[in-house]
Amino acid sequence: MKIDWAALGSVFGVSLVVTVVLVGLFTLGINGLSRRERAAAQGQPAALAVTGAYACFAACAAAVGYGIYLIMA
Repeated sequence: MKIDWAALGSVFGVSLVVTVVLVGLFTLGINGLSRRERAAAQGQPAALAVTGAYACFAACAAAVGYGIYLIMA
């Protein structure tokens, strides 16, 4: 058995980058929801924060769905 170390390294690198990006997107979504709570407590509108948070969560869900699609295909 011969291990293709370059391919293994490539898979590791891509998975590391995708993980960091997904964690960053999820963090931005949580931050947006936190801003919504602060704005609601101050009586200000928070539509932009909520829209951004939902967009981040949708991007995370799309990336996870695409990963599942790649695994199943």
